[in-house]
This record gives sequence, structure tokens and C-alpha cells, in this order.
Amino acid sequence: MRRVSLAWLLAAYLLLLSASGFAQDIAAFEKRVTVKKLPNGLTLMIIERPVAPVFSFFTHVDTGSVQDPKGKGGLAHMFEHMAFKGTDKIGTRNWPAERAALAEVEKLYRAYDYERRKVTGSDPKRVEQLKQAWEKAVEKAEQYVVPNEFDEIIEREGGQNLNAFTSMDETGYFYEMPSNRLELWAYLESERFLHPVMRQFYKERDVVMEERRLRVDSSPLGRLVEQFVGAAFIAHPYHYEGIGFPSELEAFSATDAQRFFDHYYVPRNMVVAVVGDLKPQTALPILEKYFGRLVSRPAPEEISLVEPPQIAERNFVMREVSQPIYLEGYHRPDYRDPDDAVYDVISDLLSNGRTSRLYRALVRDKKIAVQAAGFSGFPGVKYPHLFAFYSIPVKGHTPAELRDAIHSEIERLKNEDVTDEELKMVKTRIRADLIRGLANNGGMAQAFATVQTRYGDWRELFRQVDRVDKVNKAAIRRVAQKIFVPNNRTIGMLENVAPTGASAQQGAK
Repeated sequence: MRRVSLAWLLAAYLLLLSASGFAQDIAAFEKRVTVKKLPNGLTLMIIERPVAPVFSFFTHVDTGSVQDPKGKGGLAHMFEHMAFKGTDKIGTRNWPAERAALAEVEKLYRAYDYERRKVTGSDPKRVEQLKQAWEKAVEKAEQYVVPNEFDEIIEREGGQNLNAFTSMDETGYFYEMPSNRLELWAYLESERFLHPVMRQFYKERDVVMEERRLRVDSSPLGRLVEQFVGAAFIAHPYHYEGIGFPSELEAFSATDAQRFFDHYYVPRNMVVAVVGDLKPQTALPILEKYFGRLVSRPAPEEISLVEPPQIAERNFVMREVSQPIYLEGYHRPDYRDPDDAVYDVISDLLSNGRTSRLYRALVRDKKIAVQAAGFSGFPGVKYPHLFAFYSIPVKGHTPAELRDAIHSEIERLKNEDVTDEELKMVKTRIRADLIRGLANNGGMAQAFATVQTRYGDWRELFRQVDRVDKVNKAAIRRVAQKIFVPNNRTIGMLENVAPTGASAQQGAK
């Protein structure tokens, strides 16, 4: 007899219910979702899903690159790296000695950094002496380090897919483990936020600098995106790409990273969701025991800076020996806007799959692009952001041609109603996307933790689909006419130029 997985049954069940909305799904999940806010402010979520004797988790920290201190861009990302370096008990051979050595590293770094940053009167010889003294202190602290011990414990105990990310809006940590290792996981995950250690900080800072070089400095697309967000936002921290500029990466210290952690990694700013073969009556006391140890501190202040309305179209052109790319964006409100579901529908209509309008118009029919899409949520969603379009031309065609073709589709959206068939197809796809996102433990943990953070109620994950169901043709035209206007538009084009000098001669051969 063919064995049918619970994951398949869940997907089929959700699909059967989709015709009548997701209200029933909320009721079904309420039987399997347990939410507990601890006295220290941290929110725990347990979602039962007994498919296999494993569980996944997602620790959502409501802090991202937007919170980077001025002049120290990349610090949120840097602490994400530090969260894997262990604690005062993991990753060290002698914590008292290492703690003293790390304090000496910071003392010498402050002296070196102060001297090299002097606007006038800096003595190059003195700078070099201080640098050497600091590097020797770093080398001394290194002798106490047990490299990668945190990761190795997790892998030895059956953990898989250990990873994390930092976006403009948030930081997330995740992996999966056998269900019988729940208490070990709860200890490890809480411990790294209870007793983090900024060990190997400057070594890891070099790693982040290399990431910067790979993602931005050596990537035409990375450079285009950095220039684009810098042009589209003039006040809000979305103005910065998030990984930090080279001078910023060289500026911050382990002391800065500790301050960042102390200010933003507070329990009230964190949601931990665990999904898998777990029973709340046995799992919740374990989670409370360990995560309840985190010290309660005031929630960090929210960003008050608001991007002023854009009053004129902004354009720039990059010319490089590179694949041409076209990019444009329009300012839109944040995710709490009453029309958020309308933006979801527009994004799907324009971009989701080979039946989408942009693919059919630019790729299939006009054959001027190899790729074309429009999407919301760039570079984040928590604050007013951009609805963006991008396209890559076929050889022999230009970004300007893509611009004109995209604008034709935008005008069509503003002036003509979408068809009944299109609207029905979009709504079906959005439902299917939710179902697919909940088909595994990791996706479910991330979705529930993120929505719980954003709305204070995981049920909004399903209510958003109901709001999509209520979107009509008039709403699509109204929203398109409101935001897709020239004075709200930023355009960035990467144009290919012929190589010169030695590179051109080499190419000719």
C-alpha cells in the first residue's frame, strides 16, 4: 500500500479548504499552535507537526541592518557572525584567561584606532607600533579558542542546515535537530544570546569585508543595487545596502558589537518558533527553563525617521563591461497598509511564472529580455519601501528598450481592468504559495515567527490570503494609478560598453 506523508495530506487539506477561505485553517492550526510570552518578554511558539522525529526552529530577532549605528554600517550582519562563535563555556579552553586577553585586545585596538584616525598630527610610526601591539594581543587571545566548537556540537548531535541571515529588517537563526535533542538545542540557542563572546572578531570582520568585495565591489549587479537604493532613499536607512561600506567595516570594534547586542538583542525583540514532532506539555517547560534565563531589558526604540515624498524622477546610468540590467522602483507604504494585499496581487500578476504579464510581453512576445519581473518588498517591508521592476535584455537589445516595454505594461495595468481569468489565477497561485511555504518544518517556523513578530498574531498569515481574495479589479487600477507615476520613480540602468586597452585586444584574439 502506498504510504502518504502527513506533509502531503496537510497540503491537500489546505487546498480543499481554499475554496471557502482560510478561516477553517486558522481553527485547525489553533489546535496545534501554542504561544507563550515569557515574563522577560520573549515569545515562544510551538507548532505540532509529527511527520518525523525531528524539529526545526527559527529565532526571529526584530533587528536588521536598518539599526546599524551611523558610520558603522554592517554591524547587525557582523553580530550574526559572532552568534556562531560560542559562549563563555563553548569555544574556549580557559575562559578567565581568554576574557582578560580579549579585554587587552580591545584596549590596544582603541589606542591604535584613535591614532590612525587623527585628522592632524598622526604619527605613521606610532600607528604601526600600535597596530603591531594590537595584532600580537589578537594572536595571544587566539590560543584560548576552540574553533567551531558551537557548530561541531550541533552537527555531532544530529543537527543539520545550520545557518542564519541578516536583512534590512530582521535577523534570523535556524537549523533542525532530532526531537530527542530538544533540551540540548534549547540550552545552546538560549546560551548564545545569554553569554555571547566576541572572539575572533577581527578575523571574522575580514570575512565580512570579503563578502562585501564579492557581493558588491566585484559584482556589477551588486554595485547597481547599491547605487539604486542610494538614489531611491535620501533619508531613511534603506538608503544603505546593508553590508556596510569599506570604511565602516574597518571602523567598528568588538566593543561596538557587544553594545549592539546589548541594545537590540533583548527578549522583547525576539520570537522563537519550534516546529516538528513535539508535544507542548513536555516541550514548553523546557523552553521556558532555558529561554526564561535571558535578562529582561527595555525594548529598543523604533526608528522615527520617515522618508520624505519623492517629488521628481531620479535616473542614473552605469557603464561597464558587463551584462546590461534595467532596474526601477516606486515608493509604496509598509506592510501594514490597507492595500498591502493589492500589491501582492499586482506582483503576482506581473511576475509569477511564464503566464505573468512581464514574461509574456518582454520574453515570449517581444523577445527583448531573458528575464523580467516586478516585485514588492525591496529592500525591506517593515518600513515604507519600493515596488521594483527589473529586466535583463537579450543580446542586441538595450535597457532603454526594456524601460519602454515595462512602462507599457504599467500603463496597461493603470488603464485597463485585468481579466476575470487573470484575477482568479493570481488568487489561486497566492494560496498555493502559502501551502508550499508550510510544507516543511523550517518554512513553517520562519513564517509563523515572522508573522507573529510583525502583527503580534500568527493568524495574520492566513488572514492575508483572505484579504487577497477580496482584491478586485478596481483596487488594482486605483493602486497602480496612485504609485506608478513618474515623480515617484527611480531608474537605474547598467549599460554594456566595449572593453578597451589590453582587455579588448585579448577579447579580439
